[in-house]
Amino acid sequence: MSHNIGNMGGKIRSSPLEILKTEFLQYVEIEKGRSLSTVANYDHYISRFLDFAQIRNPKDLTDDLLRSYRLWLNRQEAKRTKGLSATTIKKRTQNYYLIALRAFLKYLARRGIESLPPDRIELAMVPERSIVLIDLDDLSRLLAAPDTSELKGLRDKAILELFFSTGLRVSELCSLPRDINLRLDEFSVRGKGEKVRVVFLSEDAKKAVKDYLDKRDDMDDALFVQIFGKSLKDGQTKKTASASSPKLAQGRRESLRLTSRSVERIIKQYGIKAGISKKVTPHVIRHTFATDLLRNGADLRSVQMLLGHANISTTQIYTHVTDSELRNIHKKFHRKGRK
Repeated sequence: MSHNIGNMGGKIRSSPLEILKTEFLQYVEIEKGRSLSTVANYDHYISRFLDFAQIRNPKDLTDDLLRSYRLWLNRQEAKRTKGLSATTIKKRTQNYYLIALRAFLKYLARRGIESLPPDRIELAMVPERSIVLIDLDDLSRLLAAPDTSELKGLRDKAILELFFSTGLRVSELCSLPRDINLRLDEFSVRGKGEKVRVVFLSEDAKKAVKDYLDKRDDMDDALFVQIFGKSLKDGQTKKTASASSPKLAQGRRESLRLTSRSVERIIKQYGIKAGISKKVTPHVIRHTFATDLLRNGADLRSVQMLLGHANISTTQIYTHVTDSELRNIHKKFHRKGRK
């Protein structure tokens, strides 16, 4: 079957494939327990394919159509990117579309619906991801950067210590409730795919969270909230926004809970304040948490569980920067035969 590259046309609504797509998205949300943002991404990627393909039935999805779609994707992405550094981004982006389509085909196969076998979709080869780390000196300066004479500084100190103690994703940290039991060294967190895991609190993290909560005077259920005001000096307690705050009224927000983007901005600002040349993000601290464990003797499987990775292959990105045994072998045997 021949398809004209770039033929987007109008969407075919209420076709068998459109109905199956809707059922697949419901399956992803309800049965697989994926987040609404993940479901929205699947919807976007699969809808993009259906817009291009202009087919009504699953059996009309052929190798020729897939090949045309991949060529079209490659040309679309090429228009947006320039230079060698953009090539990696381009290929990874194409893979997002293909992964979504493959998941859809797996769903059809599971239901016994005739279509292209999902294993016919091969992903583009991309270079191995590089990870950004900060060293222990940078980390120490980062953790010491907040001004703890202010409630905002106490909050930010707690955020930083909690990130490094637990390796939480930023979305997981933002979703934490206020009523964490600080008498324990651990708590449960619900991560990707609604999977629950246990993370552990260091003494520094527990103290930072306790100091922050002791100064909170609002009633919000979130652990980390927006803060407005000046300082804690001279016995004055810094205030969080109240229900009558103009900012709340304008945004019609029922909660003061910090968003992921707000936390990312906070971390970036403290990275600059600490004089760290690299861009510091919550994920950089998560990388640093993982490599710190591995360098101090933790096994890969344990780190996988602490990070909440579904597959150990995801955790293996850290091994090439933490394999101290290979480093020791190199030092012991390299150039020993030369005088």
